Amino acid sequence: MKYILLMFLFLSCVLVTKAQKKNNVVITDEEQKTAVYTNEKQELTLNVSPGEIRKFKVAGLVRYSDFGAKRDGKTDDIDVIAATHAFANLFNLRVKADAGATYYIGGKERTAVIETNTDFGTAAFIIDDTDVKNRNAPVFTVSSGLKPFKLKTISSLKKNQKKIDLPLPGPYLITVTNSNVKQYIRFGLNQNNGSSQTDIFVVDKNGNVDMNAPIIWDFEQITDITALPIDEDLLKITGGHFTTIANKAESNYAYYSRNVTIRRSHVLVEGLQHHIRGEGDHGAPYGGFININDCAYVTIKNTILTGHRTYSTIGAAGKPVTMGTYDLSVNRALNISFVNCSQTNDINDTKYWGILGSNFCKNLLYDGCTLSRFDAHQGVANATIRNSTLGHMGINAIGSGRLTIENSTIRGRSFVNLRSDYGSTWQGELVIRNCVFVPAGGKPISASLISGSYSGQHNFGYTCYMPELITIENLRIDDSAHPDNYQGPAIFSNFNPEMTDDAYQEKYPYVKTKKVTLRNVITASEKALRISDNPFMFKDVKVETN
Repeated sequence: MKYILLMFLFLSCVLVTKAQKKNNVVITDEEQKTAVYTNEKQELTLNVSPGEIRKFKVAGLVRYSDFGAKRDGKTDDIDVIAATHAFANLFNLRVKADAGATYYIGGKERTAVIETNTDFGTAAFIIDDTDVKNRNAPVFTVSSGLKPFKLKTISSLKKNQKKIDLPLPGPYLITVTNSNVKQYIRFGLNQNNGSSQTDIFVVDKNGNVDMNAPIIWDFEQITDITALPIDEDLLKITGGHFTTIANKAESNYAYYSRNVTIRRSHVLVEGLQHHIRGEGDHGAPYGGFININDCAYVTIKNTILTGHRTYSTIGAAGKPVTMGTYDLSVNRALNISFVNCSQTNDINDTKYWGILGSNFCKNLLYDGCTLSRFDAHQGVANATIRNSTLGHMGINAIGSGRLTIENSTIRGRSFVNLRSDYGSTWQGELVIRNCVFVPAGGKPISASLISGSYSGQHNFGYTCYMPELITIENLRIDDSAHPDNYQGPAIFSNFNPEMTDDAYQEKYPYVKTKKVTLRNVITASEKALRISDNPFMFKDVKVETN
C-alpha cells in the first residue's frame, strides 16, 4: 500500500493538471496527441499527453523532434524549439538536439528560453536574417528561473565600499545606476552625451562585497539598484553549428541581436561554432552572436566564431564612420572568460571588424585565444590576456585596476591602444610579460607600445589617467618591416602633438604615468626603445631598465 501511494504521488506530481504558462508558452496535458500550435488567443501552445510527460520525466531529457521539429533545414522550427525549452524548464529536463539535424530559424519574433542544460551536439542551426520582424529579439536567451528584486533602502555607495547593510537570501549580483551623473561622454566621430553612472558587483548573503571586483565609483545618489540572483549550479550549453544568413538592411546603427543572449550567472558554453554567409556590399551591424549581459561567472570555451564584414555610415559628428559589429559582446558583467576560442576568418584581414566589444565589465579573460581584437569600450576593471594571439585590431581598452598581457603575440598598430574616444584612461597598472609585438601585422609603421590621444579640452565625465605603473618584461618587438625614417619603437605614441612646452594648458588635466620598468626588451631592428615622439609630454615619467 505504501509503495502504491508513493507511485500515485510521483505520477500526479509530473502532470501539468491545468494549463501553465512558461516563458510565454502555454503548456497543457490534454489526452490528445502531443503537438505545438497557436491557440485562439494567438499564444504559442504545447500539449503533451500525461503518458508522454511521464516518459520524458523518466528519461530526464527531451528532444526537439519529440514535439515535431521537421529538421529539414527549410521548415521554420523556432516555435517547436521554443516550446521544447519551455517544457524542459517547467520540469527541469535536459534538452538535446537530434544528431545530424538541420534546424531552420526564420525571421518571426520568437525567443527560446534556456534554463536547463542543453546539448546542441552535431546539429546545425540556420538563422535567416534576411526578413526579420524584430531585430532586437534573441533566438535563444539563457535565463535564470530565479527572480531579481529592487533594493529600496540603499541610497548611496562609496568606491571600494566593503559591505552593504542589507542581509540577502544568498549571493547576489548587484547592478546600480545614477542617471543624474553622466560618464563616458564620448569624443570624436561617434560623439554622444555619455551614459548614466553604473556599476556591478557581487555580495554574499551578509552583504559583503567581493573585493576581487570592487565598487569603482562613488554614488552620491542611486536611481536604480537591483539584486540579480546567482544560480549555484552550472548551466552547460554544448555543441551546435550555427550559421547566420546576414541581413540586407541599410548600413546604419540599427544593431541586430539575433543571437544567444546570456543573462544567467554560472554558465559554460563549450564547443559552439558560429558562421556567417551572405554578407554583401551593405548591411546593418550585429551586437554579438554570443551576447553576455547582467551576469557573472560565464565561460565561453573551445568555441569558433566569425568576424563580421565592416560597413560605413554617417556618425554623430556628420562624417563617415565605420560601424562596430561584433560576434562577441559583453555588457555589465563580471568574471567572464574566453578560453581556447578562435575565429573562422583571418584575424589580420581588415575587411572584418574586431570580434569583441564590451562595456561596464570586470575581470575579463582571454586564455589560449586567437581572435582579431580585445576591446573594452566604456571601461573594464581588471583584464587578462594570456597564451593568445590578437590580430589587426589588437588590444583596445580603457578602465582601471590591472591590465595583464602575458605569453601572447599582438599584431595591432600598437601593443595596447588606450581608446581616445573615452579619454585614453587606465587608472591602475599595466603588465606586459613574455610577449611578441608585430606592429601592424608586419606592415611598415613607426611602432609604439602604448597609443592614445588626449587633448585635455574635453570632459569625459571622470578624471583621465595613464597607467600609473607599467612593467614590461621579456618583450620581443618584430619591427623589421619599418619605414625608412624609422627612429626606433616608442613606449608612448604622441598623445598630444600640441603639448610641446609649459604654455599648453589642459582644461581637464591628464594624470600621467609615474614609472615604466623595462626588462629584456629586444627589437628586430636593433634600434633602442624611445620614450615618445613627444618627449616633453612624458618628461616626468621615470624609466627604469634592468
